[in-house]
Amino acid sequence: MSHTAPIISLKTFPISIPFADGGKGTGATPSRWHTLDMVLVRIEDEDGHVGWGDSFSYFCTRATHAAITDMIAPSVVGRVIGDIPAWNVEVQKKLHLFGRYGITTFALSGVDIALWDLKARRAGKSLASMVAGSEQTPRSIPAYASLVRYGDIDLVRQHCQRAVDLGFHHIKLHEIEPDIIAAAREVIGPDAALMVDANCAWTLDEAIAQMPSLRASNVLWVEEPVFPPDDYASHRRIEAARMAVGAGENASTAFDFARLSRAVQFPQPSMTKVGGVSEFAQIVHDAGALGKSVMPHSPYFGPGFFATLAMAPLLPQDSLFEYLFVDPQGWLQTPPVLMDGRMMVPAGAGTGFVPDPNIMDRFAISA
Repeated sequence: MSHTAPIISLKTFPISIPFADGGKGTGATPSRWHTLDMVLVRIEDEDGHVGWGDSFSYFCTRATHAAITDMIAPSVVGRVIGDIPAWNVEVQKKLHLFGRYGITTFALSGVDIALWDLKARRAGKSLASMVAGSEQTPRSIPAYASLVRYGDIDLVRQHCQRAVDLGFHHIKLHEIEPDIIAAAREVIGPDAALMVDANCAWTLDEAIAQMPSLRASNVLWVEEPVFPPDDYASHRRIEAARMAVGAGENASTAFDFARLSRAVQFPQPSMTKVGGVSEFAQIVHDAGALGKSVMPHSPYFGPGFFATLAMAPLLPQDSLFEYLFVDPQGWLQTPPVLMDGRMMVPAGAGTGFVPDPNIMDRFAISA
């Protein structure tokens, strides 16, 4: 059985799983965000090995699906792909005329994840050990509850308490009002870590004005404080004002992160948006060389979630795993166990993701 058999099929599965978040729908999305949308990618080789991937698709399922099938699939099916990072760069070069980032890279990410999953499964190795070229010991990773924006002090108190009761020692808000942030600190106590994601809500001057209240609430980092999210000069200014910045969910490729990671203490690559495992691994390596702490962006419930978790052995010791604090109507695979605020890294080959066909059928949509 060959480890370099040609790929004979690439199939896509658009999925939409409704979720409840206990909020009012306050946020920055085009309309109320209440479904977990993804395009699963399934590739199979001539020997019957299968790999699964996940392309970012929130509010853009049809566009991402079309980009996979029309732009990426022709560079996969019928080929033997041994060097996945080289293949990834090859595809980036072919597609750069259509936009380096956004939908193009979302599509590339899902296929790249599937290729790495396939490669690791062929070899019978975990994803991290396959990427690193040496055996890596699976472990757990501290997880943080990533709350949605409630915009309501009572709801924030309620859900912070629920997260604490479930064992989380790290909590991230998506709030921008100082009194709400302070109330969250009161609920979780002085010892739990508190982060604040502003979702690009402020100008630089407004962000600087928020610093005293954020420091008073002992905020570990402020995430994407200003618009546009790639205003790395403003990130540097905020860090110079003694507030650590997290950013990167809207950045793509290791090239982009080479600039971003110099500007912030907490680079946040998103497995389903940066270009997949190949780019994610390079970002982690480059950020480590700069002494920065990678905090992956991972509000996902499919292969992107599991691929990010499977890379935990390669992350710095102080990295945290983002767990989107919502209640989906179904999981494509039973989630890993959370023990004392730590998420267990799945054992086994590849990413550890194998979807439940009943859940796939139940939440399948057309694209």
